[in-house]
Amino acid sequence: MRVGARNLITDVAGLYVGNAQDAGLKSGSTVLVGDAPFCAAVSVMGGAPGTRETDLLAPDKMVQAVDALVLSGGSAFGLDAASGVVDALAAAGRGFAVGPVTVPIVPAAILFDLLNGGNKDWGQNPYRALGAAAFAAAGQEFALGSAGAGTGATTGNYKGGLGSASLVLESGMTVGALVAANPFGTVAGPQGHFHAASHEIAGEFGGLGVDAAFNPLAGPHSAKMDGFNPRGNTTIAIVATDAALTKAQALRMATAAQDGLARAIWPAHTPVDGDLVFAAATGARALQDETADLLRLGHAAAICLARAVARGIYHATAAKGDVLPCWINR
Repeated sequence: MRVGARNLITDVAGLYVGNAQDAGLKSGSTVLVGDAPFCAAVSVMGGAPGTRETDLLAPDKMVQAVDALVLSGGSAFGLDAASGVVDALAAAGRGFAVGPVTVPIVPAAILFDLLNGGNKDWGQNPYRALGAAAFAAAGQEFALGSAGAGTGATTGNYKGGLGSASLVLESGMTVGALVAANPFGTVAGPQGHFHAASHEIAGEFGGLGVDAAFNPLAGPHSAKMDGFNPRGNTTIAIVATDAALTKAQALRMATAAQDGLARAIWPAHTPVDGDLVFAAATGARALQDETADLLRLGHAAAICLARAVARGIYHATAAKGDVLPCWINR
């Protein structure tokens, strides 16, 4: 396997990502959209998820493709970011046809960033506008770190952020990951060594390697455990591929990708996190050997997601009112 040209989820041809954020709010939204509707599934392993339209992603449900996926800050308020995306898609004539009506299908997930030092005293929910702005900004290149849904994210000891990574398999299939990392747990030890260090490629998140002196058995080492924002958590992600997958196969890839969160975040999937992974498949490349290809896709998705988590924290930048330091300023 090798890294894609951009080392972003948009190395999967036909997919685009847009970010929108508000510095005063210390929050934002991120949208993944395709040239055409794509197959999607979701795996939820956290104890406190916040979602919209995820039930229809189950393999037995009627809708077989979605028009976009949304990751957002803002807790339950942030789910309204999907409404802005729905409006924009409808204006473009995109969606699921029901007789003369076209209904855009936009599943969404949110993280909790309401106690991160930003101004949350809004008169009108700002997330619908943020969702629309993120959709309008969608392209192949996009910012990492303190951008989009990762703008106000925090980890157990450092500022969180938006991360992405990609891999191209020997078969030519591409896998990418996009994540807004805001976990209860930590992603790096006290000296800044990322838990995902064993998956790092070409120094993409600092090249410090594994901290042999760090003892994960000593506890979660989380500022959130010590009274800071104890329920301000959740890591939400998307893994994508150009492979032609059914909803059941996409679910298997999303489930396998959850391993990437567990490798990068200690602890992951806690009762106070809403950890969730969407899978997206554009269908451009047919599977050659279903079992072997699904195994490789799941493995690559987990590696990409672990790397994406670390890259999000690595690229985070300081802002006025931050409640935790950035990794880069540790």
